Amino acid sequence: MKRNNVYYLITLLLMVCSFNAAAQQPYTEKHRPQFHFSPAAKWMNDPNGMVYHKGVYHLFYQYFPDGTKWGPMHWGHATSKDLVSWQHKPTALFPDSLGYIFSGSAVVDSLNTAGFAKNGETPLVAIFTHHSPKPELEKIKKNQYQSLAYSLDDGETWTKYEGNPVLENPGIIDFRDPKVMWHEASKKWIMTLATKDRITFYSSPNLKDWQKESEFGSKLGAHGGVWECPDLFPLDINGKQVWVLLVSINPGAPNGGSGTQYFTGAFDGKTFVPDSAQTKFIDYGTDNYAGITWSNTGDRKIFLGWMNNWQYANEVPTEAWRGAATLPRDLKLVQVNGQHYLSASPVKELDRITQTVFEKSKLNLNKEIDLSSHIANAKGQFRLDLTFNAEESFNILLSNKSGQKLTIGYDKEAKQYFIDRTQAGQSDFEAGFAKKHLAPRISVDKRIQLTLIADAASVELFADQGLTVMTDVFFPAETISILKINGPKKNKLTELTVSKIASIY
Repeated sequence: MKRNNVYYLITLLLMVCSFNAAAQQPYTEKHRPQFHFSPAAKWMNDPNGMVYHKGVYHLFYQYFPDGTKWGPMHWGHATSKDLVSWQHKPTALFPDSLGYIFSGSAVVDSLNTAGFAKNGETPLVAIFTHHSPKPELEKIKKNQYQSLAYSLDDGETWTKYEGNPVLENPGIIDFRDPKVMWHEASKKWIMTLATKDRITFYSSPNLKDWQKESEFGSKLGAHGGVWECPDLFPLDINGKQVWVLLVSINPGAPNGGSGTQYFTGAFDGKTFVPDSAQTKFIDYGTDNYAGITWSNTGDRKIFLGWMNNWQYANEVPTEAWRGAATLPRDLKLVQVNGQHYLSASPVKELDRITQTVFEKSKLNLNKEIDLSSHIANAKGQFRLDLTFNAEESFNILLSNKSGQKLTIGYDKEAKQYFIDRTQAGQSDFEAGFAKKHLAPRISVDKRIQLTLIADAASVELFADQGLTVMTDVFFPAETISILKINGPKKNKLTELTVSKIASIY
């Protein structure tokens, strides 16, 4: 697990040299993420319009440039060539006479099916929800409908289609968040749309004229709240293609508030047929919501979520900005006891800013392992990789000089992972924030492989190669500077690595 330190230093120098004007913002505020994407200022929530084009990852996101709480939605915009460092771009889409710019997706229309190309350009087309506040106030259900915008200069500028909306509301109060993909077998575009408590699939030959195909989910999955931000894509496993459907729900997540469930099965261009009735979640922490995948990435599926929860998103104790993204994650399918499960792991590009500072094998937990000296200068930005016996419990303690602590661990009796933030820092902004969160162990392997990634005010736990994932934010008064591992004497660590992660700013 050694990482090339020379490559690490060279990458840092290149990143410094390529600093853009927006990234020269201080980014030194208390609790500010240092290697997760966050806006330079003001509010962000759902990732939108994620598309890969000509070597550039485009990230759009729900953005309110005039405040740090949710407001009239725009599409913010940022780009990256490596999924690590981000260049802030001008706001892409602004509210207009049809309403606010709610969530949606973007595609590369390489065949010019929509006819937007004028001189042989390759159009990028954004498909998004227009949300009109007036009908909402008047309790008229037709306040959300789907619209288009297009770019002929590789995403730099955007023009809204003069024929908007392209999909009118049939009378559903929640009719939003279109995720569009090209379905090669049927040679048509498929729109996966959240429609109140289910998903509705539409098809189109040209992104402008849409036909309803089918509905899914009225009697499957979690239904504790409204369904939102869906995504549909295929993944291969053992030479077989399996379709994955992501559906965010708020409230109704396993540990309260917002979360993202998923289904696996078959899709024929018209109907999604699940292969299991089991309700599964892509992340069991409380701070991964509305996540979708980048389009146009071929067989690789890269996921990004909003690192927050609607239970307290408007109240978290940050001042210049509110909201951040999770780490980008590679998604794969794994089979356990005949069931298909998603696994998620940090993208390999993160290694570019990650430097190993301590490595050890074959350790007995006959006493507390204190790794604090290895993160002393890490400013709370580090990665911990462990491999050990799954037959015993363990605790990982993250703490600071103020005595605040975040505890992450595994309970062998319950076969559950957990993150306990009851004593992790400020929590008075929301009554349910300071809790212990639980997640099931899905793997049946006798060894646990665990990766823990900490930034200024967040942790992401990837257990069993990403079969169980937990993401939680927390707000300590001081930087985390203490890292310890506790467990029974007979538990053996077969591998232990501590790494520092550099700031991208």
